[in-house]
Amino acid sequence: MLPDGRRILPAAKSLPRDHRANRFIAALEPGDFAILEPYLEVVDLPRGRVLYDTGDTIRHAYFPHDAIISLVGAMEDGRLVEVALFGREGFCGYLGHLINDEAFGRYVVQIPGSGSRVELRHLHEAIRSRSTLRRQVFGYSDALLAQAFQTVACNAIHSVEARCCRWLLSTHDRVDHDALPLTHEFLAEMLGVQRSTVSAILRTLQATGLITQQRGGIVVTDRLGLEQAACECYSRIRYHFEKLLPGTYAPPDHNELTPSTQPVLPASAMAKPRR
Repeated sequence: MLPDGRRILPAAKSLPRDHRANRFIAALEPGDFAILEPYLEVVDLPRGRVLYDTGDTIRHAYFPHDAIISLVGAMEDGRLVEVALFGREGFCGYLGHLINDEAFGRYVVQIPGSGSRVELRHLHEAIRSRSTLRRQVFGYSDALLAQAFQTVACNAIHSVEARCCRWLLSTHDRVDHDALPLTHEFLAEMLGVQRSTVSAILRTLQATGLITQQRGGIVVTDRLGLEQAACECYSRIRYHFEKLLPGTYAPPDHNELTPSTQPVLPASAMAKPRR
């Protein structure tokens, strides 16, 4: 535990086994949950597991509990490009199923944990029969597309330093602790840069007191400062989730965004630091 009381990621922890550890599932209407529950199964999601690679047939949708899944595009030269991030606020797999049943990128577990999964045929039947579930799924799909579009723009025009801060914040939002099990190699892959570049950025963030590096991970020590160092994309992405899916994205101790005004200022003006 840090001096101010924040928790450090324990060496071992029990994985959540309740489907409603996923906030999207927890926000379902009782009738919607009842129709899906018989088909949901809890699965372990170890780090590095590729759920689907480009061209694979998608058979399940995954609802992470405490795991984080990245959708990345793999280039012919082996480089990876981050496209989207999935955590306990939502699920992955359904949009690809709507197009042609094939994954258009690689879905890989970046933060290990657990999740619930359901066969897409059962999810599709439930969505077709339940209008409230259909609206919630479409709202999430809208927010997810906004995330993907903003990420593409971010990768094209913003500095590596700002994008790194955005990635750390996005990960921090999806876990219950300040210690993020992220390696320099992983961040370099997600940001599309050399490991040495990431190492230099993290040293700077540590020198300014925003993070602390420890073996096998990074501890967020000044969230507000990290938000100030991030680009506008972090607050814009979060805004879309809060607007379309209230309560499924931000944890209870975060200050909710005002839905009437889309943020154009730095994210630091839009959220309180985690206590």
